[in-house]
Amino acid sequence: MTPPQAVVVAGLTLQQAVVFGGLALLIVELVRGRRKPALVFASVAFAFMLLDFVSVQQGLQQFTNPGLVTVVVLLLLSVVLDKSRLLEQMAERLVRGPYRWALFKLYVATAFYSAFLNNTAVVASLIGPLRTLRAHAPSRLLLPMCFAASLGGVLTLVGTSTNLLVNSLLIGQQMPGLAIFDLFPVGILIVLACGATMVLAYPHLLKAEPAPADKPSDYFLEATVMPGSPLAGRTVESGGLRQLAHLFLAEIVRGAHVIAPVQPEQVVEAGDILVFTGDLTRLDLLTRFQGLQTHGQHYRLPLDNLVEVVVAANSTLVRRTIKEVDFRSQFDAAVIAVRRGSERLRGPIASVPLDVGDTLVLVVGKDFEKRNNLKRNFVIVSNRQVQKFTDPRKGLLALAGFVTAIALSALGLVDFLKALLVLLVAFLALGLARVAELRRNMPYEIALVIASSLVISEVMVGSGAAALLARALLSGLTHLGPYGALALVLLLTWMLTELMSNNAAAALAFPVALGVAQQSGLDPRPFVMAVLYGASCSFLTPYGYQTNLMVMSPGRYALRDYLRAGAPIALVFQAVALAAIPVFFPFRAS
Repeated sequence: MTPPQAVVVAGLTLQQAVVFGGLALLIVELVRGRRKPALVFASVAFAFMLLDFVSVQQGLQQFTNPGLVTVVVLLLLSVVLDKSRLLEQMAERLVRGPYRWALFKLYVATAFYSAFLNNTAVVASLIGPLRTLRAHAPSRLLLPMCFAASLGGVLTLVGTSTNLLVNSLLIGQQMPGLAIFDLFPVGILIVLACGATMVLAYPHLLKAEPAPADKPSDYFLEATVMPGSPLAGRTVESGGLRQLAHLFLAEIVRGAHVIAPVQPEQVVEAGDILVFTGDLTRLDLLTRFQGLQTHGQHYRLPLDNLVEVVVAANSTLVRRTIKEVDFRSQFDAAVIAVRRGSERLRGPIASVPLDVGDTLVLVVGKDFEKRNNLKRNFVIVSNRQVQKFTDPRKGLLALAGFVTAIALSALGLVDFLKALLVLLVAFLALGLARVAELRRNMPYEIALVIASSLVISEVMVGSGAAALLARALLSGLTHLGPYGALALVLLLTWMLTELMSNNAAAALAFPVALGVAQQSGLDPRPFVMAVLYGASCSFLTPYGYQTNLMVMSPGRYALRDYLRAGAPIALVFQAVALAAIPVFFPFRAS
């Protein structure tokens, strides 16, 4: 039988044609976002193994890649580190003073923490304090804070899982891995330049929303008038629904009709759905009305088990109503409030089609956290079931242990992975972490994406597909020299990361970067670093990175706000990266 490498179809070997077909399918599925990236990557990698493009043994060996193991251990450690309250407690001090000074302090602190801690956890820790402080409007702080978290991730190897994925791919190609602070020289220039851009431009680009007293709350919640309720047959005013502190009766849904605005003399009937806007923490005000049932009462009141989530970009809930998806049985949770940026939603909560970026407040049951469909459908913003350390000394101990592990590794005294493993065991021994907690947060999907990416990268390089693709991309840029090739890789990665997750973008761009270096006769390291930095340049839409989505509703942002605030940051990021990468990672190894 003729081997697939020998059959030529339209200038490609059969193997190369199949590889390109697999890549095209991979990109289409990732952009569509209907399937989990882990499933898409694993399917393509498994197909390549079935076709003997790489042996099954080689494929399984990728799960023992030191870079992959480091990612898994770091993410497990972050479960413990996220329990520290230090960042939340600092929030009020950070935003004191004039806006520019507050923005500068917030930017520096967020970028610093994100260089070592999980970006999502950093953003989640700051959203609550920033949107309740009165010093500055949340709309002027949340997006800069979110961008600062992404930028801080390019300062160290442990800043993002994407950095560690690229490091895994490097090791998989038998190249030396990156040290913890190898990213810092270029990263700090990017952080400084983008920070200066924010401080100078954002006072003009980000306008303050009206204060809460001037504008009704952007949440809305509902309660049903049950048969036999004393409210039935009474007017809104005589029933005591008119002058509720902290809650405002916005409309009444009666069958297929919506009564809005609600007049004081409007008579309430049994079966009416009363739609309120206001402060969710005062939902207890409704419990004093006999026969008025909120959705949360299926669980328990007072609502001490509230969870705030954002509908994810690849959620199966998008364009479907809560009633259609049977929300309660799917997630063991009831939706008591919905918010969509500054948009005013109308009608019963159960009949509102959900959209990407919608914020839902849930009353959750005991099985909520055990559901395996949470991560695909939601980004969890605040979760009262996740216990922070009540003793601040435990948080400081965990942070001190992590800093020590990084310092010992940076000084070359201990292997980084060994230091992390020892730290994880120490956290378990000291009671800072529980086995059940770590098992629940095991990053299976990220591990599968990385292992599958290693297989796909190996096939692309080994089959010559990466070199062919690089040659095609470089065909019109040869006159621009090495900088043109580097700009190509940066722009390609940037484009991919705005369309899909950072990890997926880096995994796809990495073999292309190797091919570009090979075709240009240059050291691959600057091109690999272009992939690493470029994958963190996601500022133009709320969908490129989950932290962008997390601040969308609390900050009342629309897509135009991301474009207006993100475009200057992205351009400065790209310009600094293009100029600085060759300085610290030369095109020709000495």
